[in-house]
Amino acid sequence: MLSIVWDALLDALLDGAKLIPFLFLTYFAMEWLEHKAGNKVNAFVRKSGKFGPLAGGVLGVVPQCGFSAAASNFYAGRVITLGTLLAIYLSTSDEMLPILISEKAPIGLIIKILLLKMAIGVAVGFLVDLVWRKKLPEQGHIHELCEHEHCECEKGILKSALIHTIKIVVFLILIALALNLVLEFGGEELLESFLSGRAILGPILAGLVGLIPNCGSSVVITKLYLEGALGFGAMLAGLLVNAGVGLLVLFKVNHDRKENLTILGMLYVTGVITGIIASLIAG
Repeated sequence: MLSIVWDALLDALLDGAKLIPFLFLTYFAMEWLEHKAGNKVNAFVRKSGKFGPLAGGVLGVVPQCGFSAAASNFYAGRVITLGTLLAIYLSTSDEMLPILISEKAPIGLIIKILLLKMAIGVAVGFLVDLVWRKKLPEQGHIHELCEHEHCECEKGILKSALIHTIKIVVFLILIALALNLVLEFGGEELLESFLSGRAILGPILAGLVGLIPNCGSSVVITKLYLEGALGFGAMLAGLLVNAGVGLLVLFKVNHDRKENLTILGMLYVTGVITGIIASLIAG
């Protein structure tokens, strides 16, 4: 019993250690991009007007610290439209991209996922604006951005990248340990029988995981997909629904709770329906 747990832990630690250099380099590049272009990106989205969903969907796939949080603040101040907000939420990749890169996923797969998230975000954003534009309140004030509460962006590029790397590596080790123990005690057949052939239930459950407003949800979803425990449709559903801390900030700064729940529902339904369609096509 103890030897099995020990072996599973060693395997998890080894897997985590192998990812450290790739994760660090990825997060360092992301922090550099955030410091150099973050404000310009936010300003561009604010000024994009009726083309907001396009700007939000395209720029949302670029890994940036706090972009979805900033979008929530902009929407609460009626600086951007509801369609733009949803486009950003749907296209935001959060921790997905660093994990895919560190795990050396095929470049074609990475591009495919990013393009799908961007295209779905843009399409849904324009559709929502077409239907809901006249229902938006008049533009109000801009809430103070609180990005510093949700990321390590103000600690310097090197320190921030290092802290982020350590946090994600620890989380990945825990996930790997859990998966190793499941495989050791439950067997691969049990895991495969539970997850295989679930074109509808998979996206529904993955979408619920994606709603968790922290980096852990996107890490879990991406890791499970790479391990073969989640199908493409379920993975896509979870990653579409996952908007980082954006939803958390929305509920904090936007005082219309009914509207917030409507936005959450639209995000979840979009992700699940898309995931089910992708599962059926792939199935």
